[in-house]
Amino acid sequence: MSLLLTRRRTAAVLTAALLVPLAACGNDGSDTEKDSAAGAKPSDSAPASGAPAAELTVLAAASLTDVFKEAGAAYEKENPGTKVTFSFAGSQELAAQVKQGAPADALVTADTKTMDGLSAETGTPTVIAKNRLVIAVGEGNPEKVGSLKDLADTKLKVVLAAPEVPVGRYSKQILDAQKIEVKPVSQEPNVRAVLSKVELGEADAGLVYKTDAETAPDKVDAIDIPDAENAVASYPAATLKASKHSEAAAAFVAWLSTPAAQKILQGAGFQQP
Repeated sequence: MSLLLTRRRTAAVLTAALLVPLAACGNDGSDTEKDSAAGAKPSDSAPASGAPAAELTVLAAASLTDVFKEAGAAYEKENPGTKVTFSFAGSQELAAQVKQGAPADALVTADTKTMDGLSAETGTPTVIAKNRLVIAVGEGNPEKVGSLKDLADTKLKVVLAAPEVPVGRYSKQILDAQKIEVKPVSQEPNVRAVLSKVELGEADAGLVYKTDAETAPDKVDAIDIPDAENAVASYPAATLKASKHSEAAAAFVAWLSTPAAQKILQGAGFQQP
């Protein structure tokens, strides 16, 4: 009896010892499957387009004021968690801000010359849109302005942008090419200031971008300038090297060339790059 009892006890101990590792193996397999399933699940906070979430500040030419507000809203909708804030001004003012180290992530100017002068502060620029000039006059064109030559009439109050402003430089370019001498009653810091003077009746005419004239159809008429006498304005966009959100800034600049962004720009009257 003693020998039989000893054998039974030994068998029970061996059986228990074998069951412990088997139970452990079963638990490891179950946990591994759960972990794998959890790892395969995409993050709910990741933006739909893959662009990293960030609060971006974009310095943009004044002529982009209306269209970029629409574009910014569209970009934020496509990229949850991203906020885009714009600072609009004349391109020469924006360039000064960049050189002074203003905190920003991207820059869009109304000419390539200004952007080229900032090559040390920006990434490689990409032209995202183009524009042309028109003569802005009061609604109904009360002074009967019909062409660039009419702007030489000294009885006409003409306002232009300052020559250091892209639209002012384009204006001088096309007037000089046609050998038309204009004595403006004022020279403004950006294209929106020129438009405002005409809207308020403080000027009879002014040279602005076509897209700007289209923002005030009830107050301003636009007189087209023939292509042979006109200038083409290019809008380059670039990231700023000082940006604290370089990856997010690059994603926004790249988006400006996508079909979605181009549809918004062209809907506002801008031309394809």
